[in-house]
Amino acid sequence: MSKKTWHDTHTESMTFAQRLADSVATGMGSWRFIIWQTVIVIIWMALNVVAIIGHWDPYPYILLNLVFSTQAAYAAPIIMMAQNRQSERDRAQADADYMTNCEAKVEIEELQKRLNAIEVDKLDKIMAMLEEMKKK
Repeated sequence: MSKKTWHDTHTESMTFAQRLADSVATGMGSWRFIIWQTVIVIIWMALNVVAIIGHWDPYPYILLNLVFSTQAAYAAPIIMMAQNRQSERDRAQADADYMTNCEAKVEIEELQKRLNAIEVDKLDKIMAMLEEMKKK
């Protein structure tokens, strides 16, 4: 069985609201959202400029401004929640990296001790061989 990564643990601990906030923040931070919003604004303004039956939001587009204000009022805290969770993920990853580095350090130190022991053993054998050669 494989060990869970920090990312798996973090993802499993997220609530529905947190996952939703992350999805909304991801969507609102995309080019797709910006392009669609721009298209809607252009259509909104065009329909109000050339309206045949009536202007539901004539210039200066107060209703459009109200829609954007409402969108911003909800978007800002949702995006901040997503950023806070990103900070939590970064901390979790940093902690996991630190633990991995500590484990690697212990292993490297153990390998250095073993290599040193091998070198000492080799030197002892070489010294013994040189002593035998001197005796002959």
